[in-house]
Amino acid sequence: MRSLIDILDLSTEEIDQLMDCAEDIIANPELYEDKCRGKKLATLFYEPSTRTRLSFEAAMLELGGKVLGFSDGQSSSAAKGESIADTARVVSAFADIMAIRHPKEGAPLVAAMNATIPVINAGDGGHNHPTQTLTDLLTIRREKGRTDSLTIGLCGDLKFGRTVHSLLQAMSRYDGIRFILISPEELQVPEHVKTDILETGNLSYMETDSLMQVIPDLDVLYMTRVQRERFISEADYVRLKDTYILTPDKLKIARRDLSILHPLPRVNEIPSLIDSDPRACYFKQVLYGKYIRMALILKLLEVD
Repeated sequence: MRSLIDILDLSTEEIDQLMDCAEDIIANPELYEDKCRGKKLATLFYEPSTRTRLSFEAAMLELGGKVLGFSDGQSSSAAKGESIADTARVVSAFADIMAIRHPKEGAPLVAAMNATIPVINAGDGGHNHPTQTLTDLLTIRREKGRTDSLTIGLCGDLKFGRTVHSLLQAMSRYDGIRFILISPEELQVPEHVKTDILETGNLSYMETDSLMQVIPDLDVLYMTRVQRERFISEADYVRLKDTYILTPDKLKIARRDLSILHPLPRVNEIPSLIDSDPRACYFKQVLYGKYIRMALILKLLEVD
C-alpha cells in the first residue's frame, strides 16, 4: 500500500507514467468509466477548497466509484477534539482511499502513518500540495510538449505558496530547467527551499522583484495570489497584495507561445480580460487536474 504525501514520493518515471495514463484517459474516457466501481474515496477537507475537493470527487465518480467525506472540519469529530490519527483509523473502515487537506503541516503524513488505506495529501499548510504539482506538470507537458529545457517564472507569493515549493521540487529533476523567482523581498522563496532544492541540485535560478524585466524570457509564467490566510499582519497583506498584476502591457512583450498558469483561486493578479488570451492556460489547468487525479487514484488503488 502506497500513499502520496510529498511529490518526491514519486520518481520522475512514475510521474511520467501518471501523465501518460492521464493523457490516455483524456483520449479514451469510456475505457475508464468502470475502473473503480465498488470503490469509495473519502475526502477529508479541514480547509476551504473548491477545485481540489471537487476535482477529487469528480475524478472518482468518473471512474465509477463513490465519494464520502466532509468539506469543513467543524462538521467532523475534529470539532470534538478527535485526533488526525484516530480519524484516519476510523475512515479506513469506511473507504478504500482518502484525500486530506489540513492547515497543519504534516497532518496528512500522520494520517498515512495510521490509516490502513492509501492517503493522498491534498494540501497541508504552506508545506506541500503534490496533486496540484502533478496538475501543473501535466499542463506544462500538454501546452509545451515537454517537461525539460524550459525557463519557468514563478511570480507572487513564493514564501507561503505550497504549490510553488512542490513545483520547484518536481521540476528540479528534469533537465535544462531554469527558474526565475519573481517576488517582493518579503515573499521570496524560503532559504531552506533554496538550499535543499535549488542549490543542492545545482540548478539555474535567479531572483528579481520585476516581472516586466524578465517576462520576455519565459516559456511558462506561474502566477500565484498573495494569500491573506498566511499573514499574521493584515497591514502586511494589504501592502503586498497588489504587487504583481499581469496586464496586457506586460503581455505585449511576452513570447507568443508563453503559457500562463495559476493554481487558483485568483484575486486580482490576473484580470479577467486576460482570460481570452490564447496564452492563458489556468482554466485548462483545472480540467487537467481531474484527469491526473484519476490516474493517481488508479495507481494507488493498484487498478490495472
